[in-house]
Amino acid sequence: MELTKHGHACVALAEGSRRLVIDPGAFTDPDALDGATAVLVTHEHPDHFAPDRLRAALDADPALEIWTNKSVAARLEGTGGRVHVVGHGDAVTVAGFEVQVHGELHAEIHPEIPRIANIGFLVDGTVFHPGDAFTVPDQPVPTLLLPLHAPWSRTADVIEYVRAVDADQAYAVHDALLSDVGLGIVGGLLGERGPGTPTPLARLAPGDAVEL
Repeated sequence: MELTKHGHACVALAEGSRRLVIDPGAFTDPDALDGATAVLVTHEHPDHFAPDRLRAALDADPALEIWTNKSVAARLEGTGGRVHVVGHGDAVTVAGFEVQVHGELHAEIHPEIPRIANIGFLVDGTVFHPGDAFTVPDQPVPTLLLPLHAPWSRTADVIEYVRAVDADQAYAVHDALLSDVGLGIVGGLLGERGPGTPTPLARLAPGDAVEL
């Protein structure tokens, strides 16, 4: 399986002619949807979900389908049954990939801001994208897509999350709000200049890919 990083929280997983795109939001180049076989969306925040772009992609490719939670699906009404609602505990086959759904709520941003629905996706038992939450699946995670920085997180919590998941490897996502200086600081705290985790962390630049 090939993992390609796109802008911010978006990645694409490809195997043969199948291409699964996760969370193509407003901070992602629209080209990330080119050639997509299917799309997964974790939640409704615009850095993960751009409804106009997804509607355009659905119009451009009659075979394209989307799997997401109920609140996102409600904003894509009128798409002819091509948007599928899934929730915690579901297991579905999406474009030939086996996808398990974990989690229910977005991480707390502030007590006065209501929490919204958020689901994470474990693809082929290999790659886990948690969306905007520190969800720990109840099964091994070989590759974790780690939300590196967000208004709802602090670095101490990120470190503890990596430790809790105990993946074989992690790749940074959700990092568009960090400057190069910030990326270096947070990466160092997660690595050799911090308390340490059992999981090696790498960061792909947008457009970079790696074989898993």
